[in-house]
Amino acid sequence: MERVSGLLSWTLSRFLWLSGLSERGAARQPRIMEEKALEVYDLIRTIRDPEKRNTLEELEVVTESCVEVQEINEDDYLVIKRFTPTVPHCSLATLIGLCLRVKLQRCLPFKHKLEIYISEGTHSTEEDINKQINDKERVAAAMENPNLREIVEQCVLEPD
Repeated sequence: MERVSGLLSWTLSRFLWLSGLSERGAARQPRIMEEKALEVYDLIRTIRDPEKRNTLEELEVVTESCVEVQEINEDDYLVIKRFTPTVPHCSLATLIGLCLRVKLQRCLPFKHKLEIYISEGTHSTEEDINKQINDKERVAAAMENPNLREIVEQCVLEPD
């Protein structure tokens, strides 16, 4: 009887933990955010650099540690992505930010608000670029340019 009681107790506590109804269920929240951050990183790591054939991951422009996901409410998340241009005067930093935004807007499987920034202190005009890549109207206008749209499409195209 004691064994059945112990098994029942363990089953109930496991159920409560998995469903988030126990104190230990609160520990699931960070794990869920980490899983969503990895999901984001998996989507962007294969984006190609506009000048080189390397991916942003290979060039260390994007890293796992630079993705943060926060819960806004039950079904909405804030995705904050920071990236580091290869040089402080990189002329393509805005284009890289645009590629990140386009890929995530198209592919993220959950509702989200997206903020993309250049890592602090890594670009000479980071403030201006941050404004550009987080402004919906500017992003829409950029994607209306056929030449720019073609470059973005080539960069975000999944490798074979």
